[in-house]
Amino acid sequence: MGSYNQGLLLLAGILVTLSLPRSQAFWGNENKVNTAVFLSPKFVLGPGSVENRFYYNVDFPKGHIAVKSFNAEVIDEAGNPVPLHETYLHHWVVVRYFVRKGVKLSEFNDHAKLSMSDYISGRNSGICQNLGQFFGLGSETRKTATHIPDPYGIEFGNPAEIPSGYEEQWMLNVHAIDTRGAEDKLGCTECCCDLYNVTVDEYGRPLRPDYKGGLLCCYDHTQCKVKPGFEGVRRTLYLRYTVKWVDMDSSILPVKIYIFDITDTWKRTRNSTGINAEHRCKVEYDIELCHATGSADGGCVDTRRISLDMPFSGYLIYGVAHQHSGGTGSALYREDGQIMCSSLPIYGEGEKPGNEAGYIVGMTTCYPQPGAIKISKGETLILESNYSSIRHHTGVMGLFYIMVADQLPKPMLMLHAVVQTQDSIMLLTILWAAVALIGVVAVISVALHYQLKREGEDGYEAFGM
Repeated sequence: MGSYNQGLLLLAGILVTLSLPRSQAFWGNENKVNTAVFLSPKFVLGPGSVENRFYYNVDFPKGHIAVKSFNAEVIDEAGNPVPLHETYLHHWVVVRYFVRKGVKLSEFNDHAKLSMSDYISGRNSGICQNLGQFFGLGSETRKTATHIPDPYGIEFGNPAEIPSGYEEQWMLNVHAIDTRGAEDKLGCTECCCDLYNVTVDEYGRPLRPDYKGGLLCCYDHTQCKVKPGFEGVRRTLYLRYTVKWVDMDSSILPVKIYIFDITDTWKRTRNSTGINAEHRCKVEYDIELCHATGSADGGCVDTRRISLDMPFSGYLIYGVAHQHSGGTGSALYREDGQIMCSSLPIYGEGEKPGNEAGYIVGMTTCYPQPGAIKISKGETLILESNYSSIRHHTGVMGLFYIMVADQLPKPMLMLHAVVQTQDSIMLLTILWAAVALIGVVAVISVALHYQLKREGEDGYEAFGM
């Protein structure tokens, strides 16, 4: 009877574990989530003007931590969110770096003038050499989920990863365009060179003749064309960013960040390995206007695909795309056509911040079940980016962010052989439900047996037993 009771206690423990939220069952309650809200240095914009600055040594949580989410938006001096149809947030990115102790970097240091002996990049895990950020979005920032599910987090401040004699700091790049009174709002946000009256880049180098629009034409302090006679006040703005994190400990599994780019020029060769050094990403591209016959059959969609050999392995934890206005979605596939993650744009329908009509105000995200999607080293993945080509677009982007974990939570490791797809997850749920039902029946049977035994001892006949 004692072993039977022990079995019931074990079953009760299993049922209690199943009843807990996944974050409690696999992670524990000791990890307190901290939240901090920071402001970028102020920037001042008037109608048609552009801010594209790099701010060094910005505020960021200190210590050995695991970041759980990072969100940002443009606000005015009163703290009110600013709508995209007034100030378009082309992009913001946050980059980690290590600086030699005692070297002071101001908010506005020119990266090109930094001494490389004093500055070491602390970039993400790849794969594009020129995309080293850990966090970054654009107009879609307000309605794009960025939280990292338990028990995962992005690890920072690990003393073992900070070079001796250096300290970890952060750089913030904000690219915002004031479109109040603009002759062509979309053209301003797409950085059309003729609207900016630009023929050279920010370093004075002539633009190539076929370059019609993009980042080279809307650099810091450029001016987009506004309607004649339009007057608007210059105003002070900030990027407000919110960081959530927990203190790093052994219960947290680190994730790595990889960024793919549809403009990646990587090509498979006999000697190619897929490592970061082989990937040269152009970041932006143009969408040509579709032919008249295209609109008649609904074929006005520009579809780009590239194949990439993975230089890493791990489990997909999170995925999201970054697109500009006109985007219709992006996806990551296996070579056999199996979809791993798709990310679709959410377009606004009104005037208020977060719902601006004609703008992408969010991107859908992927949160696969732990262990459901594994990436193998050397595996070929297909990245796809789709845009409407009903009109011409310049300077659009087709980036795809993923977070990858090297390992699964320990309970999931035991179940991984069974839990491979959504169907098997459903089967597992049914099996646990059956276990729970058997447990309930066992408890009732024991109680009934005990009651009938008592009745028999009191002189009543026990029937059916």
